[in-house]
Amino acid sequence: MPVKQLIIATIIGLLTGCASTPVFDTSGVSTALTPDKLVLKDAVDNLGQTALWGGTILNIQNLKDSTQVEILAYPLDSSQRPNLDNMPIGRFIVRSQGFLDPASFSQGQSISVLGKIGKNQDSTIGESSYLYPVIHAQQVHLWSKKKNKTQSNFSFGIGLSL
Repeated sequence: MPVKQLIIATIIGLLTGCASTPVFDTSGVSTALTPDKLVLKDAVDNLGQTALWGGTILNIQNLKDSTQVEILAYPLDSSQRPNLDNMPIGRFIVRSQGFLDPASFSQGQSISVLGKIGKNQDSTIGESSYLYPVIHAQQVHLWSKKKNKTQSNFSFGIGLSL
């Protein structure tokens, strides 16, 4: 392989390796609709609106044709990653078509979800009732387990050993 092609392939590989932040189309997202505010409002007025929420996975349940994921919600940072340094802002349910593997979508994993708002769901936390806002997932991103890291690290070096 000529040197020029090798250099181009290396540059493309390095740039691809840095692209770890998901690209969410936020043009139609209603930022005023957060899980905590949606529970307080009448969810029927917001059905079908697009939202972008995130948090940490509390529980996952695979159903016959879909998966339901319970999330502890956090505000999102500029990369759309849940900001775990802030206080939680409620809980919500993600409904996703098909099977999501509980080995990948494990408890404590950070997640961001873009989707359409559905009807609130009554459930319980322990013995207490809880009204969960529901989002029907169109795009899901699992974040690496590194602590809330939003900046990419890049290093380049040449080593010599004798």
